[in-house]
Amino acid sequence: MAYSLNQKIKDLEPYEPISGTYKIRLDANESPFSYTDEIKEKIAEAVKTIDYNRYPDPMAGELCGAFAEFYEIDKNLVTAANGSDELISIIETAFLMKGEKLLFIAPDFSMYKFYSSICEAECVQVNKNAELEITADEIIKAIKDSGAKCVIFSNPCNPTGQGLGREDVRKILSSVDALVVDDEAYMDFWNQSMIGETEKYDNLIVLRTASKAFGSAALRLGFAVANEKITKALKAVKSPYNVNSVSQKIGAIVYSEKDYFRKSLESIVYNRDLLYNGLRNCGCMCDDFKVYATVTNFVFIKTSMAFDIWKYLLSKSVAVRYMGEYLRISAGTDRETSVVVAEIESYLKKRE
Repeated sequence: MAYSLNQKIKDLEPYEPISGTYKIRLDANESPFSYTDEIKEKIAEAVKTIDYNRYPDPMAGELCGAFAEFYEIDKNLVTAANGSDELISIIETAFLMKGEKLLFIAPDFSMYKFYSSICEAECVQVNKNAELEITADEIIKAIKDSGAKCVIFSNPCNPTGQGLGREDVRKILSSVDALVVDDEAYMDFWNQSMIGETEKYDNLIVLRTASKAFGSAALRLGFAVANEKITKALKAVKSPYNVNSVSQKIGAIVYSEKDYFRKSLESIVYNRDLLYNGLRNCGCMCDDFKVYATVTNFVFIKTSMAFDIWKYLLSKSVAVRYMGEYLRISAGTDRETSVVVAEIESYLKKRE
């Protein structure tokens, strides 16, 4: 008899980003800024001290300490992981029993729903309105009506760029018994974080990443912040040596460079606003071109021309994210922002 894959994985396809080489890449919400030469020199010296024949620190103490100092929180409440994706997978696998319900708010980061299928939790989907918004009261009602044991959402939201304010998140936390996973991957670009309030709640996990504002996507570093009880459980169920020594060492340096990364963040937000305003001006040329307000490092657009614009931009060596009737465009450098706005404007003018 031949072995066959089980039902939940037999039809899965590996994730494949846009292939090819493009002069401008604005499709993955990465930072357009790499490390300075000075930071690279510090990294080069630091990695010389690594004992490559030894396993990494299983608790990533130095890294978690630097992360905690940057955000002015207790390092004992921080769990490091191999990217936020690992944490999402761990949380859904360990904190949900088979058949229990996870609440997914659509549209949102697709991996939330994907991992629920792998761990065999039941995913209950509640949809945002036509403006891609949802209220705290609607989320609370959906949790109670469904009996969901866990709700997870990106805040601010990927892909919409919009977010729930701190008061809304507090209201959800105090109104339900479910575990609330507040994925703040893009919160460095906004000011409504719950990262300093995790000790106040017995049902809150805040996720963070080094991939966006910190220009460290190559390191694959994610962090969970929660109260002592949840943190102990996370550290117990994660893999013992899940963050490699090189990423730990570099990450500790990255989070110690406060002034540089705060300036980098300011530049990204400035360019994000340039991108948003430029695309809003493009929208004035065409009714079929809605630009959503954003508090992230990208801009989200709805248009029936999404596919054609996406293909046109690729022909100009500019990659953005195509999502059905939507486009998601990351904030790049000043020049990259100017180019993508100019190319979209050029495309729209050709249609007149």
